[in-house]
Amino acid sequence: MLLKTALAGAAAGLVNGLFGAGGGMILVPLLSFLTELEDQEVFPASVSIMLPMCVVSLAVSSMGRGLPWADALPYLIGSALGGILAGLWGRKIPTVWLHRGLGLLILWGGVQYLWP
Repeated sequence: MLLKTALAGAAAGLVNGLFGAGGGMILVPLLSFLTELEDQEVFPASVSIMLPMCVVSLAVSSMGRGLPWADALPYLIGSALGGILAGLWGRKIPTVWLHRGLGLLILWGGVQYLWP
């Protein structure tokens, strides 16, 4: 089990590091299949794994070059507010709808990249 979950984490880290996002899209389904977490625990677990993963990706990608903090600041503020709202409201949304929403978001993103 440890090997499977470590490989799942590595896959999420690879996707997150290469594309700057998307590790959670890998983690949510893998946590559902590889762990005994209840459905309502999968999304918060994914977020708790993504935070250090994003910090590592940021540190590695910024080595030797400056970060565009001025450009990123409005997004950081908006994402912090969105994260707070999701944390407060997320528990009230049925898990099946969270799974469906994530699936639709993945499909939409994939289609957007296929036909730019």
